[in-house]
Amino acid sequence: MRIAQNPKSLILGATSASLLVLALPAVAAAADDNKTQACVESLWPAAKGAGVTRATFDHAFQGFTNDPEVVEAANFQPEYVKPIGEYMDRVVSDKRIEAGKQKLVDYQALLGSLETRYGVDRHVIVAIWGVESNYGTQPGDKNVIRSLGTLYCTGTKAKFAKPQIVMALKILQHGDVTLEAMNGSWAGAMGHTQFIPTTYASFAVDQDGDGKRDIWGNIPDALASTASYLKVHGWRAGEAWGYEVALPKGFDPKRVSESTVKPVAEWQKLGIVRVNGEAFARASDKASLFAPAGAAGPSFLVLTNFRAILHYNTATSYALAVGHLSDRLRGGGPLVHPWPTDENHLALDQRIELQQLLLARGLLTGDADGVIGPATLEAVKAYQRTKGMPVDGFPSLTILKLLRREG
Repeated sequence: MRIAQNPKSLILGATSASLLVLALPAVAAAADDNKTQACVESLWPAAKGAGVTRATFDHAFQGFTNDPEVVEAANFQPEYVKPIGEYMDRVVSDKRIEAGKQKLVDYQALLGSLETRYGVDRHVIVAIWGVESNYGTQPGDKNVIRSLGTLYCTGTKAKFAKPQIVMALKILQHGDVTLEAMNGSWAGAMGHTQFIPTTYASFAVDQDGDGKRDIWGNIPDALASTASYLKVHGWRAGEAWGYEVALPKGFDPKRVSESTVKPVAEWQKLGIVRVNGEAFARASDKASLFAPAGAAGPSFLVLTNFRAILHYNTATSYALAVGHLSDRLRGGGPLVHPWPTDENHLALDQRIELQQLLLARGLLTGDADGVIGPATLEAVKAYQRTKGMPVDGFPSLTILKLLRREG
């Protein structure tokens, strides 16, 4: 049986439904906005406790919205995502080498004074400047408060972001920089050499004595701050960061480990030599053997200063890029051993999965964050030993597939 319907009722019903559909996005947006504002307000107690005034807090967060580009960028860090050979070729490019050599000339007097005061090699200071911001030409154009607020309020890196936000507010309140000039990377790294706010608070230097530690617009302040940071984190004056080396035929790959530290003289007894045929600077320097692309790629003896660079950025590929760029700025040549063209490389989600599987086997501790550091490399080596595989620690797709099969 067909029931008769009033045409006006049909029209009204359709109109109401259309209005409801149109209203839904607005309702969702309002809910998101309320959630974001509540998140911002949740930061106030910590900021207040650190001595930040309400006026500073409100000014910094006025009109705050989350930045979707920050969330996207958090999942794509080239030193962690790209194959190391590709990353190294991009960062240690001919153009960057030539630009860095010119900076060494332009700032010769400043760099000499920093070497004298901090004992840090001028070539390494300039290399960090080059890797971090391409010598100040790419320091990041994102508002630091918005970037850090996004990381906190979206939960992307909330634990990291909260103390950085509080410290950024204190920097603003102190007057070292204005809110408009406080720009940086998606992660809140600021200025010529990309200090995060807490690092700035502890290590930034007022090199020119103008009363401000200006790492955004003042090159002497920025480079002095980098030298200060490296000195505090164990830089040893007069020592190298490391050397590219050649391994003797039949060398036991189990000896390749960043955790195995011994004098260079002991590595020499095992048949390890510099690829360029030159002598090591000091046989007493403590070193570990590092093969970031596994047995198929170049190998390095890395020294204490390599670990000092790792304090700047925990990616071993970053520290290697800084070290190699510093050598090129000094007049050294390219790496002798090429990077493998097929590195069997893992994407971010695959690296996280690899770590989760290693955690499940008790071979790794900590979080599965996709960052391949010394702990993950050692866990891969431990797994390789259980399988009777060559022990090079390289987190390859082959290793991931084996772990998957085992469940």
